[in-house]
Amino acid sequence: MGKRTGYLVAIAFIAGAVGLAAVLVSLAPEPDTHEPPSQIPYVDTARIVAGTGPIPVRGAGTVRPSAEVDIAPQVGGRVVWVDGDFVSGRHVEAGQVLFRVEEADYEFRVREAEAALAARQVALLEAREDAAIAQAEYERYAQRQPENASGEPNPLTLHIPQLKAAHAALAREEAALAQAKLALSRTRVAAPFDGVVHDESVDVGQLVTPGQSVGRLYSSDAVEVVVSLSDADAALIPRLWQYDRESQPVVAVVFAEYGDVAYAWRGYVDRADASLDAETRTIDVIVHVPDPFAPGVPAAASAAGQDTTPPLLLGKFVEVAIEGSVPVDYFRVRRAALRADDEIWVVRDDGTVRVVPVRVLQRIDDDVYVTGELEGGQLAVTNGIRFATDGMAVRAGEARRR
Repeated sequence: MGKRTGYLVAIAFIAGAVGLAAVLVSLAPEPDTHEPPSQIPYVDTARIVAGTGPIPVRGAGTVRPSAEVDIAPQVGGRVVWVDGDFVSGRHVEAGQVLFRVEEADYEFRVREAEAALAARQVALLEAREDAAIAQAEYERYAQRQPENASGEPNPLTLHIPQLKAAHAALAREEAALAQAKLALSRTRVAAPFDGVVHDESVDVGQLVTPGQSVGRLYSSDAVEVVVSLSDADAALIPRLWQYDRESQPVVAVVFAEYGDVAYAWRGYVDRADASLDAETRTIDVIVHVPDPFAPGVPAAASAAGQDTTPPLLLGKFVEVAIEGSVPVDYFRVRRAALRADDEIWVVRDDGTVRVVPVRVLQRIDDDVYVTGELEGGQLAVTNGIRFATDGMAVRAGEARRR
């Protein structure tokens, strides 16, 4: 009886456990079901923009003067006066006297030349009179003795060489007087053009010699920027090799930073060197900027209220944007969309990829300018896949421009 009771208890315990397990299983929540992830790759894209207007050509260079000369006297002597503007950094005007050399010695030479000229003028009058007397005497002689005066008279008899010598002596003294007056005028050294004094080294009392450089002056009317460009970039500049001053100039804008503000000056393409640089294999394009001392225009609207606007200083490293050509049917695309083989992967409306070969015209910052079988508004793959084939399916999402 005891064994039977024990078996029954065990059976009841097992049955209860099984029932409890069944209840717990029936009360458990249903597991979530998910569709397997798509095998179609996801890509970032950017819109292709149809190009309008000229393609900018970007470069950089250093500002240099369009004209620069050494200031040196043409005559020697002691400096007796120096203009207060003849100091480094000051502006001077064309014809403005910068300094004077002592004039006394040169005034004396002018007087000596004037006296010598007066003496030669008297000598010429005497020679003319002598020639006239000689001519009259010869004519009377020819009338009295025609048989002896049938031939040509000797020039010395008529004082012809003496008269020519008197004329030559007078011309020599006139030249000497003109030279003396020129030397006197050169005691005043003037600026050859409107400019800015770069440096000077002359003071009152200093002895100077002809040709001795005492300062340097560069033109304030204009400056130049030499921009080194690749042949591909230079090819985008219209009429670069057929420059004509009568034609419409190619506009260029020069940007220079002062502090945290960028300023702009308007110029134009003046010319290009006719040879490649031996080291960089680039073409030097010269941009001419008129009136560099006019205040620059702030490139950002927030900086328009600046109290001080600087000039375009010599030696400043600047960026240049040249107005390039206007090709037919070109496009602007994010640089990340351009592939190594000059291809762009375009996403069709049905979500498949089309590989489009393109010709790169220009690369500027994060954009490239290309020509090819593209359309404005299309999506170009910028990221997400490393390889693509025509007809490959993708899931596209448009990336935001940073």
